[in-house]
Order: sequence, then structure tokens, then C-alpha cells
Amino acid sequence: MKRSKWVSILLSLSIVAALAGCSKSTPEATDAPAAATAAPVATAAPDAATPAPDTATAAPVVEDITTKKIAISVYSPPLDNKEGLAAEKAKVVRFNEKYPNIKVTLDPYQYGPTTIAAKGAGGTLATVFQTYASEGKFLSDKGWAADISGLLAKYPFGTQFNANMLNQFKFGDKIYAIPKGGYIVGVGLNKKMLDAKGVAVPPMDWTWADMLATAKAVADPAKGIAGIAPMGKGTESGWNWTNFLYTAGGDIESVGADGKVTATFNSPEGVKALDFYKSLNAENVIPKNWATLGWGDAMGLFGQQRSAMVIGGLDGPADFALNQGGLKPADVLIYPIPVMNAGDKHLGVLGGDFYVFNAKATPDELEAAFLYETFDLFKPEGISSREKDIEARKATNKFFIPSPLEYFNPDSDYGKEMKAMYDKHDNVYQYSAELMSLAVGKPEAQFNGQDFYAEAAKAVQGVFKDKNADSKALLDSAAKALQVKLDAIK
Repeated sequence: MKRSKWVSILLSLSIVAALAGCSKSTPEATDAPAAATAAPVATAAPDAATPAPDTATAAPVVEDITTKKIAISVYSPPLDNKEGLAAEKAKVVRFNEKYPNIKVTLDPYQYGPTTIAAKGAGGTLATVFQTYASEGKFLSDKGWAADISGLLAKYPFGTQFNANMLNQFKFGDKIYAIPKGGYIVGVGLNKKMLDAKGVAVPPMDWTWADMLATAKAVADPAKGIAGIAPMGKGTESGWNWTNFLYTAGGDIESVGADGKVTATFNSPEGVKALDFYKSLNAENVIPKNWATLGWGDAMGLFGQQRSAMVIGGLDGPADFALNQGGLKPADVLIYPIPVMNAGDKHLGVLGGDFYVFNAKATPDELEAAFLYETFDLFKPEGISSREKDIEARKATNKFFIPSPLEYFNPDSDYGKEMKAMYDKHDNVYQYSAELMSLAVGKPEAQFNGQDFYAEAAKAVQGVFKDKNADSKALLDSAAKALQVKLDAIK
């Protein structure tokens, strides 16, 4: 799922300047013009058996990207994201100071499973567009994502990207995107609401039982206060539930030796995860309008203090609570996904936002777009640019919420420098060390990820509508529907 949207994660999940030389070389053998041929140096007469060359070869012609007029369109934050949009516009100005020959147009298209087909088939995708982790196989198979392996190979910092992120768009020996930032799904808790009810804060190494008990203790249905607001609408609903499938020990799909992909989420583990969701309904701890809750709706309830908990990428709950709900950092707790059994791993969906390059773009456009998207990466300017964003937020009493998974390795020198900059500002949200030690990311489905979420959502909606619904039957129906699409994979 998308970050801004699917924040959703990270952990820390700690996540990526310019190409060396900023050029590509295309040697061209040509005959040297007569005027350019130097006078011969006096030498001994050549052996008659050795024919003298009749042409001279010119030096290789080196193409310089800075000498070409190129126009590209790049991903833009949503128009209502004023801080993000301002930062992107400032980047364009800085980029054009170095590359005045490259015209950059911001494209506000926000990726969606229901809109991408028309954009891709119609040839209206930007040179660079943003998507989320589940879409790599789909976009590469459709021929809409360009293989950027060659560009990465020439990039000086290509080996320093966060490998966990980069590998989500690697198929075979080809790479189809660079990461913007990633996440691991977790849970936001409103400590202020818990304190007001005299409810003890659960241990961070918590279980499903702890989550249900906390939700029951805080919920006040008569006042419209929910203990937890799981997303009930659209693919977001299935995305939320997948975390419980993972912590129950289940998987979405499997790939056989023959390459056949099979839906497996209608397993005993899947039934246990859906039965837990059924208990949330039975205990009356979810909002009455659960069916209308997409990502922004559920996060909004959390930010408005109408729900004590919400499921999402680690950064999402913090952003809504601090920047929209007016809470203070001490009032917002970010937890990993609870486990079914104590001692199990806190597996949360591993996702993120990625920059994908349009396969229909020309080589020059791809190179220019790669230059743009990596312009601030691994550079001091990238840190200073982010610091300016943080300072701008401070001026409006807003917090900066770092991506739990950055594009770079957090243990690198660059990662340490970024962390040192964060530590200078009191409006940068800090994830707890315990959270980062417990949260474990598990990748999204490689095949038909969004289709899976949509089908899983129907099962979730089934148990939210009827607390006596047959979880196994609902999952069997969802798996059967998904299998039709998996069987179409070539």
C-alpha cells in the first residue's frame, strides 16, 4: 500500500545524487576527416607484407545529458499536501540550477489499482510515477515499468539503497524501481484516551488478547467512541487484516515448482485471524460506521480521538494524531502488530512507496528522470533539504514523521548523519527502540496483491456484518475468486 496512504509503515524500516559523470557514452567509429589527420612522424619503411591502414579512427563520441533539451514529468505530492508540494517545487528549482536543459513538470496523479490500467494503456503515465510495494510484478509484467538496472549499475550509491526495499521491485536480475520510503504495519494507541479511562497501557510485546482487552476497556459505544477502528472499506480492509493472517502463521499464496501460484489464505491460520476480527464485532469495540472506513477515515477517527487504536504504517497514526489531532508525542504510542501467541514474531506487512520509471520513455528521458529522482539522495543537500522541511513544519506547529524504513541503510554514514540531524529538532517524531526491535516486516503478495486485498476485504466485511458468519466459508469464497486471476498468470 502506499506510504503516505498506507502508512502507513516503518519500522525503522530504515530506508535512498547524481550519476557519476552524469552522462552516458556511445562510442562511434568514424573515419577521421582529412583536415584532422596529423602529419606522419618519420619512421622506417613498413614491411611490404604489412598493409598500412587507410583510415584513422576518431576518438569515441561521448554524449552529455546536459547538452540535450529534455522534458520529463515526475510524481508530485497531492495538491492538498502543501508542505510536500512546496518541498517538491523547491527541488525542481534546485535541480534546474544544475540541469537547466531538463524541463520538469509535476504530475499530481496518485496511483490507484482502478486507474492505473487506463493511464498505462493510454500512454499518459508520467516519466516517473509513485506506487506501492505490491505493484512491482504487475507493473513489470504489463510493460509499464522500465528496467533501471543499467542506471543503478552506473549510480555511485546504487549498492547503498536499503536492500529490503529495493528487492521488492527486483525480478530475476532486473530492477524496476527505487524506494522512496517504506513501512511495517503496526498499531497506533492513544495513551491520553487510555489514561482518561484508567486503562493500563498494554506491554509492547503484546498479544491479540491484550489488544481485545484494551479495546473493550476504552470503547464507549453510547458516545461513539471505539476501542479500535479497523478499516472496513476497499482494499485497505484486506490490507489491515493481512497482518493478523501473518501473525497467525498464515500466508497469502504459494508458488509451486511448476510456477503455478495458489491462494493459501483460506488456511486454518486464516480462519483464526478472521475469527479474531469476528470477536471485535462481537465485543462491540469497532465503530458503527465501519463499512465507510477507508485509510483516511480510520486515521481521522484516531486523530480526532474517537478511536483509541488504529492499524496502519507506523508513521500514519503518529502523523494524524500529532498534526491533525493536536496531541503531544507522549500521548501517542506506536506498537507492533500483536501476536496470536506470546513469543511469536510481530509480523507486519512490509510495504512502501516506490518511484517507477515509465517503460515508454526514451533512454534520454529515463536518464534525466533518474537524475531527478536521485538528485538529493545520499547528498548533504538531501539532509539540508529535509531539515528545511522540518523547520518549516516547526513554524506552523507541525511534526515531521520520518519514514520507519528509509531508502538508505540506517547504519551507513549517511544514515547516521540523518539521525544526528533529526536529533537536533524537537518536532521530529522518534520511534521507540523497543518498537524497532520487535516489529518484523513481511512482504506483500508478489502476485495480484491488490486483487488479494480486495477479496480479503469481502471476508472481513462478512464477519463485521454478521458476528455468526462462517469464517472458513468466507475465506474459501475469497480464495476461489482470487485463484481465477492467479490462474491467468503466464
